[in-house]
Amino acid sequence: MSSNSIKVFAPASVSNVGPGFDIMGFALNNPGDEIILRKTNKQGLKITKITGDKNRLPYNINKNTASVAVLSMINKYKISQGLSIQINKKMGLGSGLGSSAASAVAAVYALNKLLDLKLPKYKLLPHALDGEYCACKSYHSDNVAPSLFGGFILIRGNETPEIIKIKTPPNLFCSIIYPDIFIKTEEARKMLPSKINLKKVVVQTGNAAALIYGLTTNNKELISRSLQDVIVEPARAKLIHGFKDFKKAAYDNGAIGCSISGSGPSIFSLSDTEVTAKKIVKGFKIIADKLNIKNSVYISKINKQGPKILD
Repeated sequence: MSSNSIKVFAPASVSNVGPGFDIMGFALNNPGDEIILRKTNKQGLKITKITGDKNRLPYNINKNTASVAVLSMINKYKISQGLSIQINKKMGLGSGLGSSAASAVAAVYALNKLLDLKLPKYKLLPHALDGEYCACKSYHSDNVAPSLFGGFILIRGNETPEIIKIKTPPNLFCSIIYPDIFIKTEEARKMLPSKINLKKVVVQTGNAAALIYGLTTNNKELISRSLQDVIVEPARAKLIHGFKDFKKAAYDNGAIGCSISGSGPSIFSLSDTEVTAKKIVKGFKIIADKLNIKNSVYISKINKQGPKILD
């Protein structure tokens, strides 16, 4: 970091986490996105370069997640300093791993540090959410909050969210496969049922509550029984070719639980050792090869830090 520029990494995140639709998420160590923010002599904000997006992201500052988040802060705090943004995408768009959220978080964190605004993270949250809204047309914090605060997050409310950090077992590993399929969050939300049977709501609520208790008490059997989504996963699974096979492979290789990350197509699995996490990834790869699906895989413990300065 110099006085005129800063490079920030913000982590990807797993959201929903089974029964926790729009209210749960946790940060990963990898992948993530990088933002380089620079001071300029010209007033205003400009996106100068985007890498890793296969030319899919807009340079229009009113349509890009990262720049919209920065603009939100500029307007709120009457910032007159000219700025330029470089966005380095380090994960797939529409991956279900909070790509848009990571860019927005990295951008607001970078601006806060570069201009020495000394804002606490909770004051950065609404601006990162403005950026996320640009991408998916709804306010939900289950990717933004984990990426910003780190750890496993429970969110109460959406437009004015209350962020609650959940204690998790120290030896919890996450295995992820990202099939190379593009799913827009906005489109995936259209797959959700408009009406839900009350019995399913009761089951889902019980699973969500028990999952949190299992995490805080390091009760892996309870985590396994509770990481079940009876509402959202059935609706979205049809978007992911081979989902049932991937899920079976996870459990066959010792997973505690397995479900869709966010809107998909990424699938995450939890385990209690790195050896098991690697076996699950190997099982994922075997299925992907059989189905001839291009993919990326990741293994990560829960990232407790959130964004960090790289340079």
